[in-house]
Amino acid sequence: MRTIVFTVTNELSFDQRMIRICSSVAEAGYDVLLVGFRRTGAPPLGAQPFRQKRLPLWIQKGPLSYLEINLRLLFFLLVCRLHAVCAIDLDTILPCWAASALRRVPRVYDAHELFCEMKEIVTRPRVYKAWKAIERFSVPRFPQGYTVNEPIRDILRQDYGVHYEVVRNIAVLRELPPAAPERFVIYQGAVNEGRSFETLIPAFKGLDVPFHIYGSGNYLEQAGRLIAEHGLAETVQLKGRALPADLARITPRALLGFTLFDDLGRSNYLSLANRFFDYIHAGIPQVCVDYPVYRAINEQFEVAVLVSDLSVEGLRETLRRTLTDEALLERLRANCLRARQELNWQRESEKLVVFYKKLFDGR
Repeated sequence: MRTIVFTVTNELSFDQRMIRICSSVAEAGYDVLLVGFRRTGAPPLGAQPFRQKRLPLWIQKGPLSYLEINLRLLFFLLVCRLHAVCAIDLDTILPCWAASALRRVPRVYDAHELFCEMKEIVTRPRVYKAWKAIERFSVPRFPQGYTVNEPIRDILRQDYGVHYEVVRNIAVLRELPPAAPERFVIYQGAVNEGRSFETLIPAFKGLDVPFHIYGSGNYLEQAGRLIAEHGLAETVQLKGRALPADLARITPRALLGFTLFDDLGRSNYLSLANRFFDYIHAGIPQVCVDYPVYRAINEQFEVAVLVSDLSVEGLRETLRRTLTDEALLERLRANCLRARQELNWQRESEKLVVFYKKLFDGR
């Protein structure tokens, strides 16, 4: 049985995308190992149809953390059993390239996003220059790969001459009855820069609906300060990370969710976030940025209220209008339940299985 090693830097327990990918590849008959790093306070690993390993990590943040991650991952990949290695995003690509070259096994790049175009990178010139150098060196050396939508695929082909497949981040279809909506709205996912929290949180001033934020990230402390600054402790609640199984019970009870990004960096503008599909599968409407990939899906299925004005007043007015329009909410809920019959991982994962079959058949 061929072994495929997938590499990430984040905590394995909360990564719904990688759980989906690794499960499908394992069910297709491969020995799959997902490798991540042990983070402070991480819960025990849950049972999965694939193997999981957390490497130790002494330095949790900063440039030295990336150095430690790369060295530990390289040493591990040089000694573990593997027939192919897949780098998830740019932050694990160098050790995957080096190990695959030394061990003469296929390497795959999973371009989950335009890594260098994320707000926290593109707005920091030195950081951007470093990551862009890594991208320019590495991506052309990964002729095999896949990404999450056509615009990112086209940019990678234009910039680096690689021809990647498109495998979208779509949720697994589970035939569960829709839950009765409760009076709260939800955000699930990384609480990072560029997700419009600086305007979304203040937008709840004067609204009588609770806002529950599930996740953690590099904007979490600032989010807490914003909540305190605007006197919103009773309205906006930071719930922390939740396991995928818990979110599957919580999200369907919300009135609506949020998929918001500012447009500082092409990564946000061309994104296709996991939570966009998670809300659809939970059967709840969402307020979503009016960016090209989301607009195209919404024109086909109408599952979201698209918004261009991400100012405090713009978001507040959108929320007021949406939450008081019961006919609109009911129509969007019904559309979500129909859309998930077509937009689901059971269908999308077929492309992933074909990709790995071709990867090994070509050798």
